[in-house]
Amino acid sequence: MRASAKDLRFHSKEILNAVSRGEEVIITFRGRPKAKIVPLRDEARSGKADPRKLFGIWRDNPEVADVDGFIRSVRRGRFP
Repeated sequence: MRASAKDLRFHSKEILNAVSRGEEVIITFRGRPKAKIVPLRDEARSGKADPRKLFGIWRDNPEVADVDGFIRSVRRGRFP
């Protein structure tokens, strides 16, 4: 499905309904594709992903294996 930026602004409910049915929506601006809205995978929808799991450059950092402990140590100086 293709939709313009104006369609996204005024018909967002219909576009989200299409995405929930499994369709991919290409958003165009002045006739050129600018973005794609795709349905989330089942894993992301179910909320089973660990919200404390690190990502990006932090994922492989051994200092933050215990996320909660790391945050406490960072805040220790500011909040006794």
